[in-house]
Amino acid sequence: METYKFKTNINCSGCVAGVTPHLNQATGVETWNVDTANPSKVLTVETNGVTAEEVVAIVKKAGFSAEKI
Repeated sequence: METYKFKTNINCSGCVAGVTPHLNQATGVETWNVDTANPSKVLTVETNGVTAEEVVAIVKKAGFSAEKI
């Protein structure tokens, strides 16, 4: 299992709601959360076989940006 952290533009609960179905349905994404109180809006994702690049693609497909930190 890998844990990745990303700087994102997921700013609020509405944004979290927008990305939720994409991350919840992604095969290999075990758990995730976004710290919207952090100025970098840090997305933490625990994966099982999903690369950081694939997580970035999932987040982008949901309409947001993500940069691995």
